[in-house]
Amino acid sequence: MFASPLYFWTISAKLKAFIERFYCIAEEDPNPPLGRYEKYPVKDCALLMTSADDFFWTFEQAVSYYQFTLIHYIGFHDKGMLLAGGCGDTNGKAQIDQTTHLREAYEFGKNLYLE
Repeated sequence: MFASPLYFWTISAKLKAFIERFYCIAEEDPNPPLGRYEKYPVKDCALLMTSADDFFWTFEQAVSYYQFTLIHYIGFHDKGMLLAGGCGDTNGKAQIDQTTHLREAYEFGKNLYLE
């Protein structure tokens, strides 16, 4: 599970640094797809994010990074995303309690491994 507030339209620097450290668990791949030379253990992952604003493009860059890096390149199994926009204002006042996102997050977690 990867969780981050949205900072400048992408994941936080701390989460990005954590993901970049996955390189140390890579192993050589003798039959690399797409020219890659490493493979990673297959793990499940999901993306949880919050944002003050909620425009149609708000999470576009963060979702692109998640899908390319974790799903397509590293090869983790995508368990979904919960993108909670409209959780505050630019002055830092939290407003997530005025949204349905907390209930959605609870249901998302509860249903993550039902299948």
